Amino acid sequence: MVYLYIQGVLVSSILHPCVHMMTHLLFFPALCSHVHVSCFLFQYKPEEIAAIMKDFDEPGTLAPTGLFLGGTKYMVIQGEPNVVIRGKKGTGGITVKKTTLALIIGIYDEPMTPGQCNMIVERLGDYLIEQGF
Repeated sequence: MVYLYIQGVLVSSILHPCVHMMTHLLFFPALCSHVHVSCFLFQYKPEEIAAIMKDFDEPGTLAPTGLFLGGTKYMVIQGEPNVVIRGKKGTGGITVKKTTLALIIGIYDEPMTPGQCNMIVERLGDYLIEQGF
């Protein structure tokens, strides 16, 4: 079972039961480039986060080059401008949800499905928005 706490509040209880199948579930404060909370140790480059932030400000900027995170390239697929970015790589993929103060990033591979990852990341993002994050 994955227990995810953000600023002392248990939030994993609001998530889909399949959250334990995720490869990574990351929480990035949107205004700085370090991991605040994550379920797993994860390496990334600040410019990768900057590119994701730019795509939220200017939708479509990642589509030609792809979304890079942790040195892995994901083909950008459907999303909602200024709300969520989705990407695919082989049997896995990535979902990025922007809240008021943070980026929530879910990375998955089989047996998790894209829909399960989307539900977890987007539900957590919606919860954080409701809480003022």
